[in-house]
Amino acid sequence: MSAKWHIVLILGVSILTHFVFFGHPNETVFDEVHFGKFISGYYTGEYYFDIHPPLGKLMIAGFAKLFDFKPGFSFAKIGEKFPDKKYTALRFLPNLAGTLLPLVIYLLILELGIPKIAALAGGLLMTIENAILVQSQYILMDALLLLFGFLCILSYLRYRNGRSKYYLLSIGAFGGLAASIKWTGLTFLALPIIWEGLRALRSFSWLKIKKWIAKTALVGFLALIAYSFFFLIHISILNRSGTGDAFMSPEFQKTLQGNTHEQNPNISALSLPKKIIELNEQMYKANKRLSSGHPYSSAWYTWPLMLRPIYYWVNEGSRIYLIGDPAIWWASTVAVLYAVLRILYLVLRRADTKYKIQNTLYFLSAGYIINLLPFLGIKRVMFLYHYLTAYIFAILILVWLISQSKNSKAIFATLLGVSAVLFIYFAPLTYGLNLSPKAYEDRVWFESWR
Repeated sequence: MSAKWHIVLILGVSILTHFVFFGHPNETVFDEVHFGKFISGYYTGEYYFDIHPPLGKLMIAGFAKLFDFKPGFSFAKIGEKFPDKKYTALRFLPNLAGTLLPLVIYLLILELGIPKIAALAGGLLMTIENAILVQSQYILMDALLLLFGFLCILSYLRYRNGRSKYYLLSIGAFGGLAASIKWTGLTFLALPIIWEGLRALRSFSWLKIKKWIAKTALVGFLALIAYSFFFLIHISILNRSGTGDAFMSPEFQKTLQGNTHEQNPNISALSLPKKIIELNEQMYKANKRLSSGHPYSSAWYTWPLMLRPIYYWVNEGSRIYLIGDPAIWWASTVAVLYAVLRILYLVLRRADTKYKIQNTLYFLSAGYIINLLPFLGIKRVMFLYHYLTAYIFAILILVWLISQSKNSKAIFATLLGVSAVLFIYFAPLTYGLNLSPKAYEDRVWFESWR
């Protein structure tokens, strides 16, 4: 089967799994209660405060406007029923991003030099991964983050493989887009920059080091321009007093229409660049203050074992959980453990054979570590969805590992078969379908899953 038909197959399965129950439930789910309010602010112009950069919310608000979405729904609590079908316009872009992500992963695997059959398996695994699917279905930011982030990595691999010099520009562009959705998107920029830096240092060539510095400066500049541009739009639209005023200084508040400081002659209004800087400072401080607990929070070291899924929504016998496909999740964790041991073995032996294969293993392992390390020192409340980027790198390590086996086709077929069965088994908790009490209990494999 050619790569073209692989793409058709992956896209077809992905459309099916992402859109088969699109719009269900017609009630607010988990953090939609926050993001729905924020998005509504772009229609009213009322200033809101969020700990995350604005791009994802801006994109969803702009898309929904094409379908005549009107603010007014309160997004007051989980389970609140939407008055009409226009809420689906808010859910569409994250779901579309989730639909396209398996294709990006397929292309990324090919760029790593891994065989096409392995790339096909990796793409198909992504289409039936329950946790990633859940995070794509609703008014949440992570699917957009993952799409832009892995497009950044794909751009880097294509640039490294000599496809086109213009891919250097798309590294900065897509990296900037990812960082403009959540700060964790910066890890997608960090991976190629650090990787190329290590290669330059290893060469002991001052010329290569200077080229790396110049390329890093260009990529960073493009990312910063994109990041600043979306904050400029964000602040320009939110020009009226709103719920976020109290987080900002009097000088910032003076620029908001209807704020009590607006007419105060003793306060000088901030310029636009200074407003962007202050907003980012307050976002950082607010992130640091998020120390209160949550019944479904979890520590980073529990994520590879999927010990604490997240309860997103319930309505009588129907529930939505952020829970992964156990076969994919735990197999990828085993693959990561193997990768660590394999790298230690290679380093201790200083093995230089099969350099390209080792290079792929090192690169994917670096991607996993870079996306897990930031959470080791964070004291704020954290959730299983914070692991998703590292998890996808774990899946890539798993695909690489299986591709090295002489029996790779049989192993991929077995993994896909078991994963598909478990995907269907847990689908009611993914899509919010009705389950009898016994059927629900059968799916709660551990007490910590409740």
